[in-house]
Amino acid sequence: MEAVLIWMTMFGLGGLSVWFYLRQFRKRRTSDSERLKQNQDLGMDRPVGQYPLIDAAACIGCGTCVAACPEHDVLGIVMGRAIVINGARCIGHGKCAEACPVGAIKIGLGDITKRDDIPVLTTRGETTVPGIWIAGELSGYALINNAVSQGQAVMDAIAGARGPRLEGPSEIVDVIIVGAGPAGMSAGLVAAERGLTCVILDQQGAGGTILQYPRRKLVMVQPVVIPRLGRLPKHEYLKEDLLEIWEQLHKDYGLDIRIGPRVTGVKGKRGDFTVETTAGNWRARHVLLALGRRGSPRRLNVPGEDLPKVAYKLIDAEAYKGRRVLVVGGGDSAVEAAMGLAHQDGCTVTLSYRKPELMRIKQRNAERFGELVAAGRIDFRGDTNVKTIQAERVVLDGPSGPIVLPNDEVFILAGGVPPFGLLRDIGVAFGGDQNDTERLDVAKAGGMHPSLTVVGGPPVA
Repeated sequence: MEAVLIWMTMFGLGGLSVWFYLRQFRKRRTSDSERLKQNQDLGMDRPVGQYPLIDAAACIGCGTCVAACPEHDVLGIVMGRAIVINGARCIGHGKCAEACPVGAIKIGLGDITKRDDIPVLTTRGETTVPGIWIAGELSGYALINNAVSQGQAVMDAIAGARGPRLEGPSEIVDVIIVGAGPAGMSAGLVAAERGLTCVILDQQGAGGTILQYPRRKLVMVQPVVIPRLGRLPKHEYLKEDLLEIWEQLHKDYGLDIRIGPRVTGVKGKRGDFTVETTAGNWRARHVLLALGRRGSPRRLNVPGEDLPKVAYKLIDAEAYKGRRVLVVGGGDSAVEAAMGLAHQDGCTVTLSYRKPELMRIKQRNAERFGELVAAGRIDFRGDTNVKTIQAERVVLDGPSGPIVLPNDEVFILAGGVPPFGLLRDIGVAFGGDQNDTERLDVAKAGGMHPSLTVVGGPPVA
């Protein structure tokens, strides 16, 4: 009798465990379905760059990928299969692919035939204009390690495709690199190593977009090998430390970086391009565009935007102690600026965003931002737009009418205008532009021509 009771207790506990698991599984599945529908309505399900490509036939719906994602809510389980729920938050870490026990996930761009923001490239990084190359975030692939690897791969391809030197004026260099961020710097280092004559053009200097980050911002760097330096030993660096690495490489290898010129056009053909800039023209046999996707800061076009107190990037939050500051924007840059300012003594911080909620920020930022709002350190004004900027105040348009705020400083961090117009003027085709069959096939292959391969080409993890 005692044995029977023991067995009944064991079966009872086992059944209860199974029931609890199934209940939680169904609850999570329902929640994921609801989140998917909500994000589809908001357009948040669509990724900006590389993202998980899930083989539905191979997926077993175990949820390992969901748990592995550092951004937490990119993936979910719907109808027993993993699916991208919040693609806008995906930055392509690739942790989900590493964690999948059945290899059902790859990271890539997928079919880009409807993407008017992704240029068509070969696996070598060459555009549809022979001799014009792209590396870094402009290609659709985010993360510093991808940018470094792409810059190296593209320059190796240029060196291999260089052929004999053309006769002509000595001012024709082998390659002009536009952009001195991780992709451009990596490419420049390889060019120096391969004996190519090279000039790097950048409006700001070595570091690219990193220069625009707030002071002492932590920059996440996945395992990466920098040409002529080796593997970086840490996975996180302060902005200043990472910039110091690039600047030291600049000095050690004598990279020719011209700071200030803005590229306005590229004319010519492979072997003899003319790169037009605001500081004169350059001639090159190849051109590598490593511009990034931010481009020029996005303006609000409101009265008072030209006042001296308005800026489009925050460099040193400590300089704004005791100031009344408005930050405009809803992305990670705006949120990080607001949080940095909120930690300064006496700084009153308001964040204005045109939508009711912040949807496109990293999970870590969302959690920290929520804590600061709850503590009264940041005044979040969702569903508002800046109406006017005046010397000592700003006026927002809110759901219930105008909102007047005392103000000393305004930071407009509403993203940038990508350089897609420049690329189209050059003749570069995008995924959504394709009319002929060959280019359509390239776009369906994720912007990469399936018949071209290069060892060490741009990675996606």
